[in-house]
Parts: sequence; C-alpha cells; structure tokens
Amino acid sequence: MAKSMKATVFVAPGKIALQERPIPEIGPLDALMRVTTTTICGTDVHIMKGEYPVRPGLIIGHEPVGVIEKLGSAVKGYREGQRVIAGAITPSGYSNACLSGCLSQDGAETAYGWKAIGGWKFGNTIDGCQAEYVLVPDAMANLAVVPDGLTDEEVLMCPDIMSTGFGGAQSGRIRIGDTVAVFAQGPIGLCATLGAKLMGATTIIGVESVPARMEVARRLGADHLIDFNKVDAVKEIMHLTQGRGVDVAIEALGTQQTFEASLRVLRPGGTLSSLGVYSKDLSIPLGAFGAGLGDHTIVTTLCPGGKERMRRLMNVIASQRADLKSLVTHRFKLDQIEAAYDLFSHQRDGVLKVAITP
Repeated sequence: MAKSMKATVFVAPGKIALQERPIPEIGPLDALMRVTTTTICGTDVHIMKGEYPVRPGLIIGHEPVGVIEKLGSAVKGYREGQRVIAGAITPSGYSNACLSGCLSQDGAETAYGWKAIGGWKFGNTIDGCQAEYVLVPDAMANLAVVPDGLTDEEVLMCPDIMSTGFGGAQSGRIRIGDTVAVFAQGPIGLCATLGAKLMGATTIIGVESVPARMEVARRLGADHLIDFNKVDAVKEIMHLTQGRGVDVAIEALGTQQTFEASLRVLRPGGTLSSLGVYSKDLSIPLGAFGAGLGDHTIVTTLCPGGKERMRRLMNVIASQRADLKSLVTHRFKLDQIEAAYDLFSHQRDGVLKVAITP
C-alpha cells in the first residue's frame, strides 16, 4: 500500500490546493476508508473563502462514499472491502450529547462551556474526505454499509444534504395534511421539499427563482412554486393559503430576508424550521413574531449523523421513495478539484451537486 495520497487542503482564505499527504494512521476504534466518491458542500465554499475559519493545512470535505481499507483493532461487525458511507456528522456514541439523545452536538462540550456544531468533525476539526483516503473516527458508530445494488451517486446525498433536508422536515414535526413552505430550492431545500412530502404534507410551496431548480422541486414534491423575483413571496403564500398561513416554514438559505419571510407566512402556532447557516445576527420583526405571543416555534437543525441515520436514509433510496441522482449535475476527478470548486462556488452551468472521484 502506498504511503501518501492526494488530498484537497485549505491553504489560506481564497485558496485551496491538491497536495500529497501521508495516508492516515488509524487507532483501535477507527477505520480507514478509501474514498470512491465525494462532493462539495456550500459549507466547503465558506471555508475556502475564509468565511468559516478552519486551520490552514486541514484536508476539507465531509461527504464520503467508499470502501473499508483497514479496520482498527477494536472495531467489530465490519470487514475490509465493504462499501460504506459515513455521515458528515460523526458522533462518538458515548459523549454527554450522545447520551442525551443529541448525536449531532457530540463534541460541543468544552472546558469553557458549550458551542454548536461539535459533531461536525470531517473538514472542520479533523481531516476530511476530499482525498484518496479518510480516517473515520469511532467507526462502529459511524460506518454504514451500502446495500447491494445502490451506486455511489445514489447514496452520495445521504451523508449531508439528504440528512439535513429531511432533518428540517422532521424538526418541523410536519403532520399528514399540513401545508409547508420551503424557502430556497438549493440542494438542501430540495431535500427538505422531498422530506416534507414523505412526512405527509399535502400542500408544499417552494420559493425559488432558478427555473431548473424549480423543475427539480416539482419532481420531488412541490405543488406550487413561487419566483421571488417576480412576486412578493409572502403575499403569494398568504394568498395560496387563503390568509391562513402555513403550518411549517422551512428556511434553507440562511439570510435575514428568508428567515423573516418564513416567520411572516406562519399560521398562529406554526413552526419555523431553520436549516440556514447564518453569518451574522438575525433580528425578529415584532409583528411577524406576534410580540412573542403567537405560540410560534422556532427550531434549528444540524445534519443528523451516525450509522443508524445513514442506514435509514439508504433504505429510503433502496425502496425507491427518493431518487436524488438528478442532483448530481457535474462530475470531476480529484485532480480537477480546483476547477470543481470554481464551478460550484460561482454556481455556473446549472450546477446543483458535483461528484468527485479520486
């Protein structure tokens, strides 16, 4: 086995580079995965631009599909050569957060208090998977075997955007017969639209301006699509609901404008399920919030991870209740990673998601 690998490294704000790195040495509870397919997330673009800080020299990426190359001495229940995925969030299974039932926040406890996104380690606090190999920590909690018959691209959305989008629908506690609005139909918003349909929403309103994304949203379950560049989305949603408002609004972009619009379209007692990653403080408008008396719920979600979550998502795909292959619009080799980032970060050529193959 070779001793070095190609890996995508954060160098400095505005610069990533493909470098030669040592293949990771694993510990007793870890696994070494040979990456066969991965992808680029919007969060990776924030990292590249320096908008989300990580240490220089870190290998980035957090959505791996691959094959078990080597298992730690204490890892049981797997064998080398199995096709597997690992979630973007890799809980240990034994932290305070995990034992409290909040796997996504594993690692959030520090000596100085609590911080969010502790469970997101790949490409954040440890080396990630835009490389030929990746070390998967706590393998028995995180490796999920890919069912026979499913391709890499069919399960590529499971580690992050499918889990996140579905998580937004689940956090919103959508019920059969609900009316749901999903603000922004990027990859995560599209998965939220599909998640809302699977949970029983019978009227789903998508807010978007890109025609190609609107068409995908329609295929995944949106009943109405509103182009916010042509009409006032809030007024249009209130018109579609005869002034009642929606039961659940899912915010999938991460801006003040979409957050506020999501709040304004809620019925009294409705839920705002926030998936966006916000880069500055939000303000809550008094009227939309009912001065704090509207019985509203605002809930946030970090991508659920762990092997059981991955198993369930792959079951949804295997049962043909979800087909997300169409979200992969472009394909690159790992050697072309800088070109892939350039395309994805500038959202050219109708890109939704890219598949990267080492």
